Amino acid sequence: MQARHRAPTGRAVSRRKPLLLFRTIFCGEMGLNMEILRIDGGRRLDGAVTIHGAKNSALPLLAASLLARGTSEITNCPQLSDVAASVNILRHLGCRVERSEGTVAVDSLPLSRSDVPDSLMREMRSSIIFLGALIARTGEAHMSFPGGCELGARPIDLHLAALRQLGVKIIEERGRLLCRAGGRLKGTAIALDFPSVGATENILLAASTAEGKTTILNAAREPEIVDLCAYLSRCGARIQGAGEGAITVEGVERLTAAPYRVMPDRIETVTYLAAGAVTGGRLALRGAEPAHIATVLPVFEEAGCELTCRPGELEIRAPARLRRVRSIRTMPYPGFPTDAQAPLMAMTSVADGTSVFVENIFENRYKHAGELIRMGANIKVEGRVAVVEGVESLSGAPVECTDLRGGAALVIAGLAADGTTSLREIHHLDRGYEGLDSALQGLGAHIQRIEE
Repeated sequence: MQARHRAPTGRAVSRRKPLLLFRTIFCGEMGLNMEILRIDGGRRLDGAVTIHGAKNSALPLLAASLLARGTSEITNCPQLSDVAASVNILRHLGCRVERSEGTVAVDSLPLSRSDVPDSLMREMRSSIIFLGALIARTGEAHMSFPGGCELGARPIDLHLAALRQLGVKIIEERGRLLCRAGGRLKGTAIALDFPSVGATENILLAASTAEGKTTILNAAREPEIVDLCAYLSRCGARIQGAGEGAITVEGVERLTAAPYRVMPDRIETVTYLAAGAVTGGRLALRGAEPAHIATVLPVFEEAGCELTCRPGELEIRAPARLRRVRSIRTMPYPGFPTDAQAPLMAMTSVADGTSVFVENIFENRYKHAGELIRMGANIKVEGRVAVVEGVESLSGAPVECTDLRGGAALVIAGLAADGTTSLREIHHLDRGYEGLDSALQGLGAHIQRIEE
C-alpha cells in the first residue's frame, strides 16, 4: 500500500509546484494569508456536537425576505461565507441587514435596486435564487450567471423557462440576464423536466405574489423546500403540497415579514456521522432531524454502526472496523442525497470490502476521489460509477479541497489516516460548515487551522 501511495503523491506534487510557487509569491505581495487545516489522524471521536441551521435552507430564506415587507428575523442561521455573500447582496439591493450570532434580521422596506453585480454573483452558485424574488418585488432583475463549486453542468435553463411562463421577458446578453415583467406576474401550470431544487425555489418565490394560481409539477421535495414554503406561508403566502411532487401556489398581493427558525442541516449531520464512524467513535448529534436523512441512516447500519434516535438527538456508535456498503445511488429527495456522497466515500475507503457509488445528479462530482487516492485509498472511477475497495488504513498527505462536500470528505479521511494531513483551499469548507475544526477539536480530534 505504501508503494501505491507514494507514486501518485510524488507525481501530483511535482505538477503543483508552479501553482504553489505562484500562490506563495502572490499572497506575499498582496499581504494575504493562506489558511490550511492540519489533521493528526488516528484518534477516536467521542462526545456531543450541536447541528447548525441548514445552509441550503438559509440561503433561499434570505432571498425570500425580499418579498416580505418589514423586518424578518431569521434565527438558527449558520455563520458561513455563503450566508455572508447573501447578506452582501441584500445590502447592495438597499435592505438593512443586522447580524448577530445565529440571527440575521432583514428589513426589506428600503429595497432600492434590482441589479446584482458580477462580483457578488460569482461568490456562490445559490445567488441565482435572488432572481425570482427580485422580479416579483421590483418587476425586473439584472444579474450575471452565478458562481460556486464546479460540479459539472448545472444549467439554469429550468429557472429561466419557468419564469418566462410566469410572464417574465428575459434577455441573455454577454453573460448577463436582463429580466423584466410587464406588471404583475401571471400564475400558470409549470411542469419541470427534472425536480430541480433551485428552479422549484425560484418558482415559489415568483409565484407567491403572482396573479392567480401556479401549479408546479415534478417539484423538488427536499426538506429545504418545505422550510421555504413554511416561511412564505407564515408571511401570508398560500401554498399547498410542500414536500410533494405537485405544489400549488395561490398568489397574494403582498407578503408581510415574520420571524422564522432555519431547519437543522441534514448534510452537516451526515458529515459528523461519517466522522464518528470512520474513527470508531461514539457521538451524540444534538438538534439533528433523523427523518430528513432516512435514506442515509441504513447505510451506516449496513456498515456496522449502531444508531439511536431520541427526541432532538441522534447517537452513533461505530465498530472498530467498518463493513462495506453494497451500493449507493444518488437520487433526488427522498433518495440518497448527492451532497452526502463524498463524505460516505471517505468512510467506505477504510471499510472491509468493496462499495459501489453511482452518481446520478452531477457528472463531475468525483473530484475528491483523486485526493483520497493520494492518501492511499483504492478507488476506481468510470463515468458516473466509482468502485471503492476498502484499505487497511490511509496515510496522511498534502491534499486540496476540490469543492464543499469533497473538502468534508478529505477532513473525514484525515481523521482516520495515519500521520498528518495538510488540507488546503479550505475556503470551500467555510461556505457550508460553521466551526467544523473547533467542533471536531471538542470531540477529541487533533485538528488545527493555521496560516501558511
